[in-house]
Amino acid sequence: MNLQHVAEVLDQVRKANPLVHNITNVVVTNFTANGLLALGASPVMAYAKQEVADMARIAGALVLNIGTLNEQEIEAMLIAGKAANEQRVPVIFDPVGAGATPYRTETARKIVGELNIAVIRGNAAEIANVIGERWEIKGVDAAEGSGDVVALAKKAAQQLKMTVAITGKDDVVTDGATVYVVHNGHSLLTKVTGTGCLVTSVIGAFAAVEKDYAAAATAALVSYGVAAQLAADEAAEYGPGSFQIAFLNQLAKVGAEAISQYGSFTKVE
Repeated sequence: MNLQHVAEVLDQVRKANPLVHNITNVVVTNFTANGLLALGASPVMAYAKQEVADMARIAGALVLNIGTLNEQEIEAMLIAGKAANEQRVPVIFDPVGAGATPYRTETARKIVGELNIAVIRGNAAEIANVIGERWEIKGVDAAEGSGDVVALAKKAAQQLKMTVAITGKDDVVTDGATVYVVHNGHSLLTKVTGTGCLVTSVIGAFAAVEKDYAAAATAALVSYGVAAQLAADEAAEYGPGSFQIAFLNQLAKVGAEAISQYGSFTKVE
């Protein structure tokens, strides 16, 4: 795994234009769709339990996000997830706010318990709470913590038997054995609603074309982070509104040259 491979997987996404089926939250639907389109993937938002299995079966990846969860959506997620599993379509899970309320935590654990998940992506608090570790959470955001994120990610990957991506100042990706730490990104990402949810869907697009899911998640996070850095260089002085527009533009423009120049990740184990 190197920066050339990151650029190659990004190119594969654009050539394949994978269909990414999102069952996501109402706050981020538009931004997620626009972000996937900018990147070169093809988004679809299908929630009705009567059609989610059919949609999941023809998708390149299925993304489940519990940001604004309700019983109907949970049922739809489980139906879609089981259909995706039958067709070996990778399922990407974002346990938004796990640990904030018992309902969210129980829902996240139910989903990872009943479905074969390819990648779970969350902040440190969300991942910790899914596996029963203590880590403070405020609303749906991780509170400041001093825990060992690499150790947490490895424990979660080994316990859940799936690739884990923990995003933060640095992002940690592991399949339980190999560990990558991604150093790209920008603090303005935390000032725009939906950037965490979008990156989960971007991981889905990469997982649709790269079946080494740790490599797929790492490539997605590097590409995403480089786009954020370029957008911040362009628009940071104007604030988060301008950054959001610049970021969508950079998701469409980022390529091998920028990844070679700005991409930064380390294989630590």
